[in-house]
Amino acid sequence: MSLRHAVMAALLEGEASGYDLAKGFDASVANFWMATPQQLYRELDRMREDGLVEARVVEQERRPNKRLFSLTEAGRRELRAFTAGPPRPGAIRDEMMVMVQAVDAGDADGVRAAVGERVEWARAKIARFERLRARILDGRTEEEFLAAAERVGPYLTLMRGLAFERENERWGEWALEVLTRRVG
Repeated sequence: MSLRHAVMAALLEGEASGYDLAKGFDASVANFWMATPQQLYRELDRMREDGLVEARVVEQERRPNKRLFSLTEAGRRELRAFTAGPPRPGAIRDEMMVMVQAVDAGDADGVRAAVGERVEWARAKIARFERLRARILDGRTEEEFLAAAERVGPYLTLMRGLAFERENERWGEWALEVLTRRVG
């Protein structure tokens, strides 16, 4: 998957500025795809050049003008083609896990601190994802939402992100217990 496909998936929500996409990425897509605002803007420009998105300029009085992006038909075709093919296998690249692997020869206090920070980060993301889930469900049960929702993809990825962060929290708490018992 490329950033391009993640941006197209985000634009299924509707027209958005680069700033809106960056905020939206942080709230929704970030649980499976990370990108800096600079990467998003560069990719949006390339996508516009490739005819996958179109941009319209909205003039603002007290702020710089902004560009609002939307998917073109070519962009929708590209997204459809992407979803028709098999995904590449995922790979985890996590610097903290290298630190944990090396804890026996490294700085145990530093590793414990890193794991503790990861647990706190996971808890913060869980809280954010739970708020987003409550907003999506809007008082409905999950079954009611899924039966009536126009789009379920964002909800499914949100739930995957929530499960991922819950597992990060669970593993981190366990790892801290192990490291505290072993290393002191």
